[in-house]
Amino acid sequence: VVGPSLGAAAISSGLTSAIVGLIVVLIFMMFYYNRAGTVANIAVFANVFFLMGVLASLGAVLTLPGIAGIVLTLGMAVDANVLIYERIREELNLGKPLRQAIADGYKHAMPSILDSQITTLITGIILYVFGSGPIQGFATTLMIGIITSLFSAILISRVIFEWMLKKEMPIKFSNPWSDHTFKNANYDFVKKRKIFYAISGIFITLGIISILVRGFSLGVDFKGGRTYVVKFEKSVTTEDVRTAVNETFGVASEVKTFGSDDQVRITTPYMIESQAENADQLVENKLKEGLAKISGNSSSVESSQKVGPTIANDIKISAIYSVLLSILAIALYIFIRFRKWSYSVGALVALTHDVLLVLSFFSLFNGILPFSLDIDQAFIAAILTVIGYSINDTVVVFDRVREYLSEHHAKNDKMSVVINNAINSTLSRTVITAVTVIFVLAVLFIFGGEVIRGFSFALLIGVIFGTYSSICVATPVVVDLIGEKDNKK
Repeated sequence: VVGPSLGAAAISSGLTSAIVGLIVVLIFMMFYYNRAGTVANIAVFANVFFLMGVLASLGAVLTLPGIAGIVLTLGMAVDANVLIYERIREELNLGKPLRQAIADGYKHAMPSILDSQITTLITGIILYVFGSGPIQGFATTLMIGIITSLFSAILISRVIFEWMLKKEMPIKFSNPWSDHTFKNANYDFVKKRKIFYAISGIFITLGIISILVRGFSLGVDFKGGRTYVVKFEKSVTTEDVRTAVNETFGVASEVKTFGSDDQVRITTPYMIESQAENADQLVENKLKEGLAKISGNSSSVESSQKVGPTIANDIKISAIYSVLLSILAIALYIFIRFRKWSYSVGALVALTHDVLLVLSFFSLFNGILPFSLDIDQAFIAAILTVIGYSINDTVVVFDRVREYLSEHHAKNDKMSVVINNAINSTLSRTVITAVTVIFVLAVLFIFGGEVIRGFSFALLIGVIFGTYSSICVATPVVVDLIGEKDNKK
């Protein structure tokens, strides 16, 4: 149950984050890719138009996580364009004429685009099947966004380029300052892989210790109970509210600041097992009785949520299954696509690594950061989206590794050197896509409102970890698994 004022605030913050996110993406693409960036921006506008049209025709309910899905789609929509543009820039650097470079850029980028988007689509399907309510809304916009993004990036941008070539209009794919970004990059990722393993291992070990000792802050949909968002006339301390409601309820309740210091979220297990028809009203009356003890500060209940213990247990089990199934399904797809178990294991290790890092972060910093780090359905949606994003990145690197091993692997070349060169050649695409998505998620975190702050934060750190793992974990693991002798065979 959501009150009108909180609903209006959610709509306002959702629209603000969507508009600001769109502006950030448009400015960045123009700034980095010059005139080609303008073409990408036209494709992004078309993508938003198609996405809204499909959602409207399906009669989809637009939830706040659904708006988050649209904002995230804006960030990921440029991924296909970035892949294409980076390949075109490579073809131009080889001395090819513009028309040929554009044709070859689209041709060579296509396998990576399809692989990366299919793996993200797999996570969207699993989210839709196992999620409920708002999570299905997020999954719906994510899946539709992937399809409309592909259509816009591959078809619409190509049509515009063909028209510009026909009119003999100048097309530039960089500005003077961005022309040499990551050009001839030669970072030794493979040689330093044991350092990366150690860094990840230390953080995950600390996280596991924290999980065992401190545990997590579980949301109401994982532990059962009733949650109320209460707004006060003046600022209030959580300690005062906790003392007042605990006295009335007679059981320990959880009180957290929710956004501003005049708003709190109260979660209580009081009467959650009761089957009485008027139980909800009785609990709310008790809550108001407790809140009335805070003198000189009137309050109103903005929203309420109730999850029974049986449903909470079902949600928890389905969440665990969805994460495990997502990781296994993607590993199977990688195995079928690349036909080598080493790539599949590398992807599996990287995805498990990302999930453990995000879980560790939420346990270690729970109660330290000034916003909620609850583990709930929205968090699981964030985890699965991070898995999709991470494998998206990893597949692009794997595609280039496979290409380099088949085309550039001379007899005397060490396999580790060839793979390291492949990682460096995709660095510009990996970093540019990550920066774009991080910009958008930072906007979602700042402007998206308190309801999805923990969700957007999980996505934000997950994308950072996912980008790191695709370069520093997944591919180095493949190097260790293949070995020089096996590769020469």
